[in-house]
Amino acid sequence: MDRPNSRLTNRTLAFVLAGGRGSRLKDLTEMRAKPAVYFGGKTRIVDFALSNALNSGIRKMAIATQYKAHSLIRHCQRGWSFFRAERNEYLDILPASQRVAEDKWYVGTADAVTQNIDIIDSYGIEYILILAGDHIYKMDYEVMIREHVDTKADVTIGCLTVTREQAKAFGVMDVDDKWRITSFLEKPDNPPGMPGNPNQTLASMGIYVFKWTYLRELLLSDEDKESSKHDFGGDIIPYIVENGHAQAHRFSDSCVRHREDAPAYWKDVGTVDAYWQANIDLTDFDPDLDLWDTNWPVWTYSESTPPAKFIHDAEGRRGHALSSLVSGGCIISGTEIRESLLFSKVKTNSFAKLNQAVILPSCNIGRSAELTKCVVDRGVEIPEGLKVGTEDAPEHLDAQGNPIFYESDGGVTLITKPMIEKWLATQ
Repeated sequence: MDRPNSRLTNRTLAFVLAGGRGSRLKDLTEMRAKPAVYFGGKTRIVDFALSNALNSGIRKMAIATQYKAHSLIRHCQRGWSFFRAERNEYLDILPASQRVAEDKWYVGTADAVTQNIDIIDSYGIEYILILAGDHIYKMDYEVMIREHVDTKADVTIGCLTVTREQAKAFGVMDVDDKWRITSFLEKPDNPPGMPGNPNQTLASMGIYVFKWTYLRELLLSDEDKESSKHDFGGDIIPYIVENGHAQAHRFSDSCVRHREDAPAYWKDVGTVDAYWQANIDLTDFDPDLDLWDTNWPVWTYSESTPPAKFIHDAEGRRGHALSSLVSGGCIISGTEIRESLLFSKVKTNSFAKLNQAVILPSCNIGRSAELTKCVVDRGVEIPEGLKVGTEDAPEHLDAQGNPIFYESDGGVTLITKPMIEKWLATQ
């Protein structure tokens, strides 16, 4: 029974699954997990799930890490170390550490929770909120947890409304008129429609609410099943749909909008094209994702950097940026920048041109270089005069005749340090 004047989030643990590589981001995840990838000029992808939890009133969080976790762990230590244990609040990092057996890492999303049952027990929580750490959105989790309690569900699943064609790439749900889930289908060829809207389908966001005692029992039972993949979407959720009460929660009911007519913004930036587009969208006059909203801020590690500086004012050598985001510590020296996003401590040199470019921290753009529709990884030194993505850019091939820079299906070019080294070897 709820205690008077007690928010449900006070009794909830946010458990963030942040161990995946995100291989569709290609070389951007060569040295870091997908949740640790930079986004939006200052933040990392994982900051959105953590900020949603914090803004919702959750002060107990745990992050399960696995693949190349150093960058992610260091970011959380630097940017999320403000919790105070004496106030019964914390953010714990739970790396895969062979806690069950010497040869067993996290083998599935559910297993990542199972292996930490003893730690979760020590938190004394009543509800557990399972979150993916690799999506961009703003959401008030209190609304979803309240629906879970009010409907007396065994699990409540956060759901997006997508077209039936889009739904073929998701785990989708068929529901009755009370939004109780009657079937859960993984990437179906013929997705079911929604009540009252047969052309739309409910797709899983990978967000789940459980009462901890209930989930704990399920996880222990699942642990002993040799046929199980120990995965929420593949094993735990289908079991509850068939044997218990699974409730669908519509994201549109709890998403945080900066204006009433704004869409319910949610992005999976899991491909180079989607990542580039979501960053470039922030340069719009009124972007759907509002990073300036102080009522629902996105918390992160904030470096101490000086203001951005723009220098030179000669024809053809004028430091300026139009419809762009330029972060602190940048020096724009005689460079033309259009519809681009620059992270901190980027330096550009005279006569360079950036158009629809996403430049990660600490890059140096060489004199007279021209980059169009590009993503440049952290710390890359762009050589003088290099042209990539422009109409007159040459084809950059290695000694075997293979492309040096990765180009996505959507025409976005990814540039990393090893690629530049390979390019220099051909000069």
